[in-house]
Amino acid sequence: MNKSKQLTDGALLTVIFVVLLLINTFVPVLMVVLAVPFVIFAAKHNWKPSLIMLGVATILSMLFATIYSLPIPILAGLGGIMIGTAIYRERSAYETWARGTLGFVAGILFFFLFAFIMMDVNVIEEFNAQIDQSLDMSKQLILDFGMGEVSEEEFGLVERQVMLFKQLVPVIVVLASIFLALINQWVSYKILNRIERKQLHFPKFRNLRLPTAIIWIYLLAMVGTLFQMDSSDTVYIALQNVIMLTEFLLIFQGISFIFFYSHHKNISKAIPIITTIFVFLLPILLPLVRIIGIIDLGFGLRDRMVK
Repeated sequence: MNKSKQLTDGALLTVIFVVLLLINTFVPVLMVVLAVPFVIFAAKHNWKPSLIMLGVATILSMLFATIYSLPIPILAGLGGIMIGTAIYRERSAYETWARGTLGFVAGILFFFLFAFIMMDVNVIEEFNAQIDQSLDMSKQLILDFGMGEVSEEEFGLVERQVMLFKQLVPVIVVLASIFLALINQWVSYKILNRIERKQLHFPKFRNLRLPTAIIWIYLLAMVGTLFQMDSSDTVYIALQNVIMLTEFLLIFQGISFIFFYSHHKNISKAIPIITTIFVFLLPILLPLVRIIGIIDLGFGLRDRMVK
């Protein structure tokens, strides 16, 4: 009976995935939820049958689309199976999210490798070339509109910032994976709660607590940059990526504390929401929120407030 159920669920969800893939050709926004069928199947039947479903879905995708669609089922499948397996094993919502993120990172890296081998396209080099082209166009526009008074020093500052952005491709990959994992996990929770009568949900955002080790990773990376002055050095680039990622997580923690503080003090829910919007509209506030996140993690600020 269980095998029959697996076959029925696998066939149905594989068909749903292929249909979503074909619709995605015309409505690209569906790309962000393509992993949901894999999440639902893995949440019900664990990872081994899910790999078989992934294999079948990959073959059907290449038959109905082209071989160049291969990275899409791999990306959706790896991320979805990681999330679904964590749900099957009753992991916490945040651990499930972290595992899903790792799955999507692996899927994106497979896409880079596939593009390089099959299409002779280096995605990172193409990305950098597009940025350089945009920078050259911006310079030309400034000159064409008679803004030639912009100094070479100012151009140099912009170029250094662009160079830093080009070095942050690993962080961009991780952030994209975090977003994909969050969306697919949230949608899957809603569906599983409806069809399986489960009680899956994310804990209140105000109760979010990241591992304290993030602070030490951030501080060690900051110290490491003091001994790596060459911005083109591989170690320096790696440290910059670590710093940017941990800074993002600490900002996330700081915003969570703002929500906790508002709840603890019985302040209107609109206040932390408005504050968060202002934080991202005014980047000058981001360092302040990051410091709040560091204090919250490092000194147990919430526990002190409760006491």
